[in-house]
Amino acid sequence: MIIKPKIRGFICTNAHPQGCAANVAEQIAYIQSQPRVENGPAKVLVLGASTGFGLASRITAAFGCGASTIGVFFEKPPTETKTASAGYYNTAAFDSAAKQAGLYTKSINADAFSDECKQQVIEQIKQDLGKVDLVIYSLAAPRRTDPATGQTYSSVLKPIGKSVTQKSLNTDKEEVGQVTIEPATEEEIAGTVKVMGGEDWELWLDALTKADVLADNCKTIALSYIGDKITWPIYGHAAIGKAKEDLDRAAAEINKELTGVKGEARVAVLKAIMSQASAAIPIMPLYMSILFRVMKEQGTHEGPIEQLYRLYTECLYSDSPRLDDKGRYRVDEKELDPSVQNRVAEIWAEVTTENLNDITDFAGYRAEFARLFGFGLTSVDYDEDVSPVVRADF
Repeated sequence: MIIKPKIRGFICTNAHPQGCAANVAEQIAYIQSQPRVENGPAKVLVLGASTGFGLASRITAAFGCGASTIGVFFEKPPTETKTASAGYYNTAAFDSAAKQAGLYTKSINADAFSDECKQQVIEQIKQDLGKVDLVIYSLAAPRRTDPATGQTYSSVLKPIGKSVTQKSLNTDKEEVGQVTIEPATEEEIAGTVKVMGGEDWELWLDALTKADVLADNCKTIALSYIGDKITWPIYGHAAIGKAKEDLDRAAAEINKELTGVKGEARVAVLKAIMSQASAAIPIMPLYMSILFRVMKEQGTHEGPIEQLYRLYTECLYSDSPRLDDKGRYRVDEKELDPSVQNRVAEIWAEVTTENLNDITDFAGYRAEFARLFGFGLTSVDYDEDVSPVVRADF
């Protein structure tokens, strides 16, 4: 079939197999162009490994460190008439490239929140790797079912205490307007913490510890985002902000659990990137359109793969990691540079529908969004008749 993007707002309902493979190949090539990560991990488990930071984490571990990797994700397979989700194609491409490079890779398509998935992963580690020395938690989902109670919780992107009115961008109509977001209820806040907080990260590390599949001196990180003043109404004093705080709580609890193997748990704070999740968050499409413009002008713009390489080399496996006062790794320092944030704030105040394409990088935003699903890569012929079915060993 001829596969063209079907984009509506922050949703793309299809993906291009060759485009996704090309996107993965570009990220692998970037890592291979960089110096090898010194003293990096050997056996890595990535939870949420198929897109964004999770995929970049796995690529960096495999091709920057030579590590064996197990990736866990929940993605839709293709049929003869419908494409798979982008994460499915990404993982198929990663597995193929890793095997060609002689690297161990195992991908597991399952609900990472479930006890059954945890047990499946543990058995895979015991069978093939023995123990892992790095666990990356990069799960992002709108809902989570508590395996202990069977209750399903949903997350919300709402402020706390009072409604917030902010500028926003209708990406379909290319219109700058305003959005008013009503405050979250106590039930919604609690649900957001259950979905996006640290409980499942704790459950994973508890299960891995009890199964004795964590190596001595192992590390685990949960990937997060905080942002600055413009995004604080959504990421700071907001339901998701409470979930971010819960990650800090979970890190402290996991550190207690890891004392037996002299392990370490930390939250890693990264910059704003284009992802399926961030595109759905009010304020973020306009903020990122402006941020990308400013950071590109300053030569500091980074995508997931550049961010993760720096996380490995400047934080995770550095003798002098960049930490904040809460002990979190920080790789968002370029985004939070005052010169960047001040300029973003200036453009934010000036931007209108009429000047959107003149003073922001909305074109770059849209291009990066399309790339998430394998579209817009110059190396791919999108007029070619291709099969949506890609064979994968997961």
